[in-house]
Amino acid sequence: MTMTTEEIKMAKPKNAVWLEKYNSKLVTSDEAVKCIKSGDNIVVQPGCAAPLELIRAMVRRKDELENVSIYHILIVGDLPYTKPGMEKHFKHKAFFIGGNTRNAVNEGRAEFIPIFLSEVTLLFKKGILTSDVALINVSPPDEHGFCSYGIDVGNIKTPAEKSKIVIAQVNPEMPRGLGNSFIHVNKIHYLVEYSEPLMELPQVDPNAGKEVLEVYDKIGQNVASLIEDGSTLQMGIGAIPDSVLKYLHDKNDLGVHTEMFSDGMIDLVEEGVINGEKKTLHPGKIVAGFVLGTKRSYDFLDNNPIFEFHPQEYINDPFIVAKNNKMVAINSALEIDLTGQVCSDSLGTRLYSGIGGQVDFIRGASHSEGGKPIIALTSSAKGGTITKIVPMLKPGAGVVTSRGDVHYVVTEYGIAMLHGKTIQERARELIRIAHPNFRDELTQFAKETYHI
Repeated sequence: MTMTTEEIKMAKPKNAVWLEKYNSKLVTSDEAVKCIKSGDNIVVQPGCAAPLELIRAMVRRKDELENVSIYHILIVGDLPYTKPGMEKHFKHKAFFIGGNTRNAVNEGRAEFIPIFLSEVTLLFKKGILTSDVALINVSPPDEHGFCSYGIDVGNIKTPAEKSKIVIAQVNPEMPRGLGNSFIHVNKIHYLVEYSEPLMELPQVDPNAGKEVLEVYDKIGQNVASLIEDGSTLQMGIGAIPDSVLKYLHDKNDLGVHTEMFSDGMIDLVEEGVINGEKKTLHPGKIVAGFVLGTKRSYDFLDNNPIFEFHPQEYINDPFIVAKNNKMVAINSALEIDLTGQVCSDSLGTRLYSGIGGQVDFIRGASHSEGGKPIIALTSSAKGGTITKIVPMLKPGAGVVTSRGDVHYVVTEYGIAMLHGKTIQERARELIRIAHPNFRDELTQFAKETYHI
């Protein structure tokens, strides 16, 4: 049971040992961040779980600090240390680029580290990167003194454990996520009691028009047709995963092993469609690293024994993923060329997002018994004026998933199976599911280049 701040103060004598330590570590946010020095490496709990008050307090000290490196994957919300004029004080080093850091990265105020999500936390575990201070956002402690990392365990637990100093924002708004998801107050150096709502990332783009939603709907139907009863799912956030979930209500005994849980899965859990009963790894459990969603998800996972959160080096390990029979990995792309090379992290040379967990799960699913690795994308962009199935990737585009890793590619026009196919066969398959406006030019290129 998570305790409120008032209950902590009223706790019984049996808890006196950890309570005394807890009370001795209580400081204000401004006092806590005084331990940060120029030249330090800071690791921050990311996503919707970011410790916003600690971030604000750190930035308030900007005039006292120089060359502070800040490491994390994307954070939802405003990031003041990436703004113009902060370069002398802070340098964000992103493992995954969000919309709020994209300009900073491409304009040189921040930097990007291309890396598989399964290996981000291993950088700290192996000492390749070191952390002087970890900024975390946790639930109030339970009666034994354990705080939960809540909605982001995967990306922060290991780096925090390897940090010299841990500063925790103790936030009653943080739910108590279960699993390998706890830190004891004895392991925290400074505790800042500060309640504020967690950031939220709604599922549906409010600006998406009817035609766009219809395209996503067709993709969802096509992907859902590949999912068998008893499959274990990995999927992300956004319109395509949401559209897939809409067509799974007639499935049975689905499981979840995913880097990220979001609102779209809740209805299927409540209906019993997702129950994990046929899982071959962690049966009966929803296994995840973090949550990107809304308060609906946060309330749903709070102290909910169906959830089991783990660090990302476990969740995304392809060898672990492959232990799930019928593992279905659903990931997206910015563009894919006629040989099957998938670009997911850049628009030409403009860095856009990151490698994330795509390759981890594509490879894990491909080695799963009965597994299906899927790349799902719209066939075109900007109202059908730009094709996403292209003759060649843009100059400078990053190949996130190699042509050798790609099995299924899905658009609103159908399903292409590339695994075991020649370049010529791949080109024909991909042209078949490309937008009709571009099939002729793609065919002409394939004839001239690949002799189809």
